[in-house]
Amino acid sequence: MNNNDNPKVSDASIKRGPKRGPMGGGHGPMGGMVPGEKAKDFKGTMKKLNRYLGKYKIQMVIAFIFAIFSTTFNIYGPKKLGNATTEIANGFISKMQGGSGINFDKILDILIFLVIIYCISAVFGFVQGMIMTQVSQKTCYNLRKELSEKMNRLPMKYYDSTTNGEILSRVTNDIDTLGQSLNQSISQLITSVTTIVGIIIMMLSISPVMTLVTLLILPISMVLIMFIVKKSQKYFKEQQEYLGHINGQVEEVYGGHSVVKVFNHEQQVINEFDKVNDVLYGSAWKSQFLSGLMMPIMNFIGNLGYVAVAILGGFLVIKGKIQVGDIQSFISYVKSFTQPIGQIAQVSNMLQSTLAAAERVFEFLEEEEEVQFAENPVSVEDLVGEVRFENVNFGYNEDNIIIHDFSVDIKQGQKVAIVGPTGAGKTTMVKLLMRFYDVNNGSIKIDGNDLRDFNRGELRKLFGMVLQDTWLFKGSIMENIRYGKLDATDEEVIAAAKAAHAHHFIQTLPDGYNMELNEEATNVSQGQKQLLTIARAILADNKILILDEATSSVDTRTEVQIQKAMDHLMKGRTSFVIAHRLSTIRDADLILVMKDGDIVEQGNHQELMAKGGFYAQLYNSQFEKTA
Repeated sequence: MNNNDNPKVSDASIKRGPKRGPMGGGHGPMGGMVPGEKAKDFKGTMKKLNRYLGKYKIQMVIAFIFAIFSTTFNIYGPKKLGNATTEIANGFISKMQGGSGINFDKILDILIFLVIIYCISAVFGFVQGMIMTQVSQKTCYNLRKELSEKMNRLPMKYYDSTTNGEILSRVTNDIDTLGQSLNQSISQLITSVTTIVGIIIMMLSISPVMTLVTLLILPISMVLIMFIVKKSQKYFKEQQEYLGHINGQVEEVYGGHSVVKVFNHEQQVINEFDKVNDVLYGSAWKSQFLSGLMMPIMNFIGNLGYVAVAILGGFLVIKGKIQVGDIQSFISYVKSFTQPIGQIAQVSNMLQSTLAAAERVFEFLEEEEEVQFAENPVSVEDLVGEVRFENVNFGYNEDNIIIHDFSVDIKQGQKVAIVGPTGAGKTTMVKLLMRFYDVNNGSIKIDGNDLRDFNRGELRKLFGMVLQDTWLFKGSIMENIRYGKLDATDEEVIAAAKAAHAHHFIQTLPDGYNMELNEEATNVSQGQKQLLTIARAILADNKILILDEATSSVDTRTEVQIQKAMDHLMKGRTSFVIAHRLSTIRDADLILVMKDGDIVEQGNHQELMAKGGFYAQLYNSQFEKTA
């Protein structure tokens, strides 16, 4: 698309609702999902996510097998270590009874065996983690790619009704949340389940009685954990919500800091911040306190288990049912047993966050798209740029039509000015012309071809655009101008800059055309930014030009120079000029006067002034002198 200046939503238009942070979506400091936040359609979202994960079935099966092997070898270690303890204990007893004492060779063999199985476990765990990281990141890569492509297929009405922050939140934060939690949750779930099963088997192999005692203690910890999670969840949500409020307020205050200073509202801003900060503090310490209780409680219950195991184990050793080393192994298993249970609780919470993030991503991917391609598309080659509006009716809402039965013929090469008060619908006409919106009734034709008969991408190649709100990206001045024609040579870029009267000021900048603009292009003035976008339009050399207050940000002297360059640029090209300063469009071939969405007058400057109507009132009001 050869639009030479893309509309950028102003900072003021990015309004955050009660649950949105600076990046939209109300997800915390970096947009991450709220702990415990649930997907609205759990099963449906899971099925959609499985379709993406299904591409990597083989990798996931391998990761699953490797996780089982890693956990199995890791679990077997304490059992073998218990044998070493038993050997030492038996050696002491043997020594006391006049025997040979401790068999260090056998203990060494056990220790070497332990080193080997722990190394094997680590290798399997490493490979499993690497595979799952690859799967999760590839899934995120595919989703991010689809989101990027989807953005180009969405209609303009979606962007008009959705904040930039909300879109960014889905494309960046939700994808990152999905990638991180997907990797952690699947790996941890496999490992935790395998660990629990393996530990139970190993404990049963040592002593079914001791295993039964341990399992009787388990429900107590589960009930307490569920109670804490339930209590802390609402405070976590409140914490993330008010963190979003604070982030939003800080962003707004710093963005408009000069305005706050001018109106002496510093104390009011501080009071508002303190009020929200107090709520955040209250919810944050409660959530952190409750979640911090989890480990002490689990440790307490675990210690009770150790006491029970030690007493019962000692009794069984005396009875000759088990060996001394079995007590050590069993205590080690009991200690390890509570950890995967806590991990499963965390995974279930993380899985909710994963699916909530995935649901928001899928909602975006399922948004209704605009039709990109016509059945029998008209070629844009050899078109000259004649435009005809035939009985056009349009409204952003079908119940509120703002353009009624508008018709006009515009010949190739004509300069058409669209004027009227703010909110009259001037920009709406341009959006219809570029087919950002389709008309409700009637038609708009270029060289006799209905706009709906063009492929959208091809159609927009006809248009060059310069808007009042400039859009420049991080990069050199040369690259920003070349955006209008990517294959342009340096000489062509410089020639366009000269035609836009931008060459002189560019030469005065550090590094000239190679100077890097920052992300907001704040290292050049507003007027200079406008000159660069005009140079970009000149370089693009489109057949139809749209100029929306293109000279509004430059001084009067520069405006005269740019106007001359624009007049030269518009020769032989159909041009639509939206202007508030009516002195700049007196030479227009046709002036369309808009009021409340309707075309109330049309004609050239002389004809409209002779009528003494609405245009004449607008024009004269700009030159009236106050007493």
